Amino acid sequence: MCHQRMEQNNGSSFTGFILLGFSERPQLELVLFVVLLIFYMFTLLGNTTIIALSHLDPLLQTPMYFFLSNLSFLDLCYTTSTVPQLLVHLRRADKSISFGGCVVQLFISLGLGSTECILLGVMAFDRFAAVCRPLHYTVIMHSRLCVLMASASWFIGFANSSLQTVLIFLVPLCGRNKIDHFFCEIPPLLNLACVDTTIYESEIFFVSVIILLIPVTLITFSYGWIVRAIFRIKSSAGQRKAFGTCGSHLTVVSLFYGTAIYAYLQPSNNYSQDQGKFISLFYTIITPMVNPVIYTLRNKDVTGAMKKVLWRVLTPDDWVGKTL
Repeated sequence: MCHQRMEQNNGSSFTGFILLGFSERPQLELVLFVVLLIFYMFTLLGNTTIIALSHLDPLLQTPMYFFLSNLSFLDLCYTTSTVPQLLVHLRRADKSISFGGCVVQLFISLGLGSTECILLGVMAFDRFAAVCRPLHYTVIMHSRLCVLMASASWFIGFANSSLQTVLIFLVPLCGRNKIDHFFCEIPPLLNLACVDTTIYESEIFFVSVIILLIPVTLITFSYGWIVRAIFRIKSSAGQRKAFGTCGSHLTVVSLFYGTAIYAYLQPSNNYSQDQGKFISLFYTIITPMVNPVIYTLRNKDVTGAMKKVLWRVLTPDDWVGKTL
């Protein structure tokens, strides 16, 4: 339907787009290729490690690490939806993407980004239950509720993506196909429009605010109670542990929401394409890469699990002897 509408608006068959990316700075392309390839490998390694540890170590099979493994899987998918294509385009003159490929890329990246918005709010509620209701934590955060909340995050995220993807590809382009970006994203796609996009921007802005407002409200509510509860903990060790796990989550929230708000909630007349590209690089590769580091840097549970798994791999005979 969207493709037919696009053809009607453009008056001819519309085959695809050109992703200009960083082609106006050819001297940067090789440097970016090397740096992004290294970052992408670290992203794959870090997030795969979190997922593997969460499944292999019984001590990490808790609601917190269930949601964290969801976040790591999400980050793996999000980065992979854009970065491999960018790496290819940085080394090739042909920077085209088919119409269908652009639709799919926007749908997947927007769906994953929206899911992360909701999931970070769910993770804040999990921290609220752990810190403010420690004696009832396992009763509150039972496995069925965790699965339901995670599933709801994915469903809401991709429902939002479906709506916004349809809206964006209903905008008439009149044959314009050069996207001044390195992947298909809403702001640069709107810049191709040959009509007034005020109505489309208002609809997208309204939906984006809702998707951001729900988890932000949950995060604000949760951390208001968490801070009060932490200051009531008499043990300094207990306070440090609570601040450690909550601090990691707040750091991830700040990185993600800061860039998302900049990219999607500012007026289009203030949007800078160059700044937009580097902000997009930040949340498509930097944030997914540093999330595992933030969660494991001062986390004794994860570092302990990592040592145990490495010990099993390096000394399998000794491990079998101990288990027997």
